[in-house]
Amino acid sequence: MARKPAPQAPAKPVPAKPAPAKPAPARKAASRAAPARKAAAAPAAAVSSPARKAAKQRPRLVRDSFTMPESDFAVIATLKARALDVRRAAKKSELLRAGLQALALLEPKALAAALDRLEPIKTGRPRKGH
Repeated sequence: MARKPAPQAPAKPVPAKPAPAKPAPARKAASRAAPARKAAAAPAAAVSSPARKAAKQRPRLVRDSFTMPESDFAVIATLKARALDVRRAAKKSELLRAGLQALALLEPKALAAALDRLEPIKTGRPRKGH
């Protein structure tokens, strides 16, 4: 007895990728091509220098989202105002990063005490419409 092949589900059409909303300005395209010409003209030893590569590498940035109580956002606003008092504008991300650097310097017991002082919150995204 020969088996009949199983019926296959119809293939879903693959949507085409949408074109970019705005083409890149020609000026930026030209500026990207210019360093390539300079690199081709430079000696090979100078281009492969480890020090030069390290200077051009930037840290990889990661986007994330989190939930904080309004009181913590008020603290951020206060810290931004204090930074302006010393003529140093500060972004929210800068304040959070500086806070992480300060926490990293704490001893383990002091870190635990700082974490214990935080207001407990329910984690996760709030429900829509509530």
